[in-house]
Amino acid sequence: MKNYSAKEIKNIVLLGAPGTGKTTLAEAMAFEGKVIDRRGTIETNNTLSDNTDIEHEYKRSIYSTILFTEFMERKLNIIDCPGSDDFCGSLFSAFKVADVGIFLYSAVNGWEVGSEIQARYARILQKPVIGVINQLDSDKANFEAAYESVKAASRVKPVIVQYPVNQGPQFDAFIDVLLMKMYRFKDHDGHREELEIPAEEMEHAQQLNRELVEMAAEHDEALMELYFDKGTLTQDDIRAGLKIGLSKREVMPIFCASGKNDIGTKRLMEFIINVAPGPLKAPKFRTVEDEEIAADAEAPVVAFVFKSQIEQHIGEITYFRVVRGRITEGTELVNTRTGNKEKLSQLFAVAGKNRIKVTELSAGDIGCTVKLKGTRTNDTLAAPSNPVTITPIVFPEPRYRAAIKAKEQNDEEKLGKLLADARYEDPTILVEYSKELKQTIVQGQGEHHLNILRRRILTENKLEYEYIAPKIPYRETITKVAQADYRHKKQSGGAGQFGEVHLIIEPYYEGIPEPKNYKVPGKGDMVVNVKTKEEYDLPWGGKLQFYSAIVGGAIDARFMPAILKGVMEKMDEGPLTGSYARDIRVVVYDGKMHPVDSNEISFKLAARNAFKEAFRNAGPKIMEPIYNVEVLVPSEYMGAVMSDLQNRRAMIAGMESDKGFDRLTALVPLAELYRYSTSLSSLTSGSATYTMKFSSYEQVPADVQEKLLKAYTDTDEE
Repeated sequence: MKNYSAKEIKNIVLLGAPGTGKTTLAEAMAFEGKVIDRRGTIETNNTLSDNTDIEHEYKRSIYSTILFTEFMERKLNIIDCPGSDDFCGSLFSAFKVADVGIFLYSAVNGWEVGSEIQARYARILQKPVIGVINQLDSDKANFEAAYESVKAASRVKPVIVQYPVNQGPQFDAFIDVLLMKMYRFKDHDGHREELEIPAEEMEHAQQLNRELVEMAAEHDEALMELYFDKGTLTQDDIRAGLKIGLSKREVMPIFCASGKNDIGTKRLMEFIINVAPGPLKAPKFRTVEDEEIAADAEAPVVAFVFKSQIEQHIGEITYFRVVRGRITEGTELVNTRTGNKEKLSQLFAVAGKNRIKVTELSAGDIGCTVKLKGTRTNDTLAAPSNPVTITPIVFPEPRYRAAIKAKEQNDEEKLGKLLADARYEDPTILVEYSKELKQTIVQGQGEHHLNILRRRILTENKLEYEYIAPKIPYRETITKVAQADYRHKKQSGGAGQFGEVHLIIEPYYEGIPEPKNYKVPGKGDMVVNVKTKEEYDLPWGGKLQFYSAIVGGAIDARFMPAILKGVMEKMDEGPLTGSYARDIRVVVYDGKMHPVDSNEISFKLAARNAFKEAFRNAGPKIMEPIYNVEVLVPSEYMGAVMSDLQNRRAMIAGMESDKGFDRLTALVPLAELYRYSTSLSSLTSGSATYTMKFSSYEQVPADVQEKLLKAYTDTDEE
């Protein structure tokens, strides 16, 4: 295939709710560009997209697929993305390297929750969108209703470019109000005839043409003056106005199609080539230093990696967009994250599983290479002479967490490697071993997301594991002052052990005054004279202040580090539930030592036990992680969702209506959010979505604390 320059390339992403026909439209585009000579179908498992066994099984997109087509002497790079929100990471990656979104709507369902979710991502990432009302050959197709639902819900103003003449199973013609022509299709392979608009349709077509002209003129003063002067605009003027409005995300041209029957595909591709922004006109990539990088083929190379994949028999495949410069076979670049040099020995244009060898990829183009050493998604490969780093993709926060357990214990190590590979391919999967919880925790975008991961590992590697409820990372702290002293004494044959520690603990808070006077139950007023102060930001959050107020040499200064270590050990495994303790001040004010038997271990153990005793008398409380949860739900399900959240001990923080959807925000304990994605889907027939983000630690209610204390058995072995 030929090498394309930036002005000959368009990069698009297909998006839309599940089932809107993205994969089928991608197949029709590839067919029209002669990349394939016959179109596959989802039913027969032979499409360019959806080419993995697990996608064949589920009959839906689970991973994004990169493909291309050649049309009108141009190259269209296409990224076909899953519609399900569980796999939204693919969309974030695709939007990073695509310049425009082709937004598919079902002619039966119109604007759906999936449309709302994906439109929100397009809005966050500021990508222009072209709308396609697809599946106009369906029994219940209703172009007008679908368009009205888009008009009511979309924040980008839609304008009709085409409308169907005979929607439904007999659909074979549409009127294009930009070209003012009717197109009738002779077969299901895209062969069409161009006809004059029938008399009975002329008035409606002229009205829509006026609306299109007005919309185009709105975005440019010169065009507006021309429109006022002449009362109309030429086709080129309309395209120019739409190009401006599209780039500003102020207009969404609406097309009609049947991807399945290859109706409307050519005309959509023509419009993308003539009007959609390409690498030269789209917003420029930015570096981490906020420098703009133009798509200049003659400048030093910069390539951004947006997808990584591991394929059996091949190994690691790295997909990238050439942001600047020109890459040829054998080009040596530096990975700006690792500092390692990477040689791109082979270059490919990508059509699903098919990789077509090319000798060169120029600025603006998308391709892949194989067998790089340590490069992964979000890395920048740059010319060693000018190593700049592109701002990374910011992936959404995980919404679902589970602990994992291999069916066979000796599979644990292999499972760890497979999960690391999964993370390499999908950055929205997070895997970590929690020392605190003593569990391996996997996080993802939903239960379905993690179930697909498990299914894939079972199918490809014959390794079984299960998900179990993850433990909750509680925190322990205190609410009042308490004192304790403890003597550790041990005599057994040789050298003995002796250490005695007297200490006071109190709650720490920001701005707390320095310790001086204490009223201690059973001890009366106590005055301490501080000698030394140490303050620690704890790895798990909160603070520890540690003071020595020893007078008269009651404890030698050399034993203070051992006392601090004893306190820290007990804070590492709190006295109530074994969770981390935080926000505590400890004042060691007295003690005793033995000239022979005192040593570090003695004082460490004495401090541990004194701290534990004082902690239990200091109004101890358990704190739990609270998450800020935002639910986007169709209005009719709002009551059920709110009731469910309140049953989860949620505190409703706000509600607002937004074009047929309600947005509900609530503060919810993490302990109540296990499998929430599944419950929400069940409550709303799969029509709601949510995000969650850590907010703060708050005290658990008394009844919950009582249950937690009962469930925990202190297994300290002193």
